[in-house]
Amino acid sequence: MAWNRTQIAEVAAREIRPGDYVNLGIGIPTLVVDHVPPGHRASFHSENGLLGMGPFPLVGDEDPDVINAGKQTVTIAPGGSVFDSATSFALVRGGRIAISFLGAMQVSAEGDLANWAVPGAAVKGMGGAMDLVAGARRVIALTEHTTRDGSPKIVDRCTLPLTGRKVVDRIITSLGVFDVEPDGLVLVELAPGTQLDDLRRKTAADFQVRLTAAKG
Repeated sequence: MAWNRTQIAEVAAREIRPGDYVNLGIGIPTLVVDHVPPGHRASFHSENGLLGMGPFPLVGDEDPDVINAGKQTVTIAPGGSVFDSATSFALVRGGRIAISFLGAMQVSAEGDLANWAVPGAAVKGMGGAMDLVAGARRVIALTEHTTRDGSPKIVDRCTLPLTGRKVVDRIITSLGVFDVEPDGLVLVELAPGTQLDDLRRKTAADFQVRLTAAKG
């Protein structure tokens, strides 16, 4: 068994504290906003210029002018605001973002992140991930544990172009939750039904095991 994309987002939502400004990157991170409890009092940020992002709209209620960084239609929560990209990145570079949830192609044992380019593939732009990993106070990678062909995404060293070095604090995958500590990776939670031996086979980096009780 493994967590699906929705369940990864549910696990990630536990990380949010009341009053946090939280950036949601493209992919699985966009699902996090749907899994915070009512009255959480966190504000969700999209790098294209939105603070106070709400859940995805119902079918028929979409506004094509209200989108996230991945060009998906979203909603604006009461009290939310829109602004230009310069203001948006001033929030990021000024250290105002408590958590940035980002997708990942690879994460290394030292917390290096690769999530913006695959050699030989067309890239329309690097986006804002490089600013986010430098400016957010905490960076959490959300990803499937392996690629479609079964290759590990958690590796000893990244082979894809880096977004940032030693920037990831926590990795939440379809199989478990890892903390990036000075001495390396530490597994702190296993997805229900996941066997430790199977996890080790699907992880191309060594890790310690320090399982803690899941929250919520």
